[in-house]
Amino acid sequence: MTFSTKDKERLEKNPGELIYEEIKEFVGTSSENRLSFLDGYVMWDEPLVGFADGDDEIFADYKTIIEPEHLTPREALAEAYGKSPDDMPTHLSVISWILPAVEETRKSNRLESRIPSRLWSHTRWYGEKFNEKLREYMVTLLDNMGYLATAPFSQPYFKTFTNEKGPYSNWSERHIAYAAGLGTFSLSDGFITESGIAIRCASVVTDLVLPKSPRVADGPYSNCLHYIGVNCLACIKRCPAEAISETGHDKLKCQQYLHEIGYSRESYAGGYDNEKSIAGCGLCQTKVPCEFENPVKRMKKEME
Repeated sequence: MTFSTKDKERLEKNPGELIYEEIKEFVGTSSENRLSFLDGYVMWDEPLVGFADGDDEIFADYKTIIEPEHLTPREALAEAYGKSPDDMPTHLSVISWILPAVEETRKSNRLESRIPSRLWSHTRWYGEKFNEKLREYMVTLLDNMGYLATAPFSQPYFKTFTNEKGPYSNWSERHIAYAAGLGTFSLSDGFITESGIAIRCASVVTDLVLPKSPRVADGPYSNCLHYIGVNCLACIKRCPAEAISETGHDKLKCQQYLHEIGYSRESYAGGYDNEKSIAGCGLCQTKVPCEFENPVKRMKKEME
């Protein structure tokens, strides 16, 4: 991967635009975003991209909101380079992106009531493999540009834990996306963006200074109809595990259901590296008002 003089000029003129265009182009052209065994089926639509200040106070708040183990961007970058957080550059940025599932995939999953459709399952597995490649590409690009960069989710120090509420990690991609102004959380524990909730997200920390994206949401749940007082509850009705209620999402009950029904990637065409492992069914992310848009925004427009 080379970084041309033209690229340097683009970087100096508008670094945020360059990063967005690089992510958009990779999503649009990479063979990794296609299922070779399904005639090159494209998994992800055009991405959403946001930026956060690496020292935004919200990252320190996550140590209380999530768990003390949750890393700040400064800690994550320092750990990747084997240094102290105090040794990191003065200004850090976080790049966060959203990958929306294409319409055909979403449509196929709307028809299901117990387990995910094949297209949804393929997208969940191979689509995350693509997401890993995109993380790697962005880190390499930034490195070639002369900047420090890391994708915490891909680092050896990334860890998952379980407490009485269920699984959590020391780097939550959804919470990073919230910090970057890309959406808010939902009753089902998903993340509702302007392209809906049927998405995957990822992030990279760097010392390239990028313009901070505004967090325009009124609060951490303001894109969810339930939390603004609308009698929606569509995700509750969609959940075959009865793991969603008006009080939220029961992660342990959700996981238990997926294991009990015996759904495994091995039972789906495509191989999945011959791995017998469970993936989320995604039923609460389809056939719901927030599937492919921000329903609160649409509702407010209709009321104007």
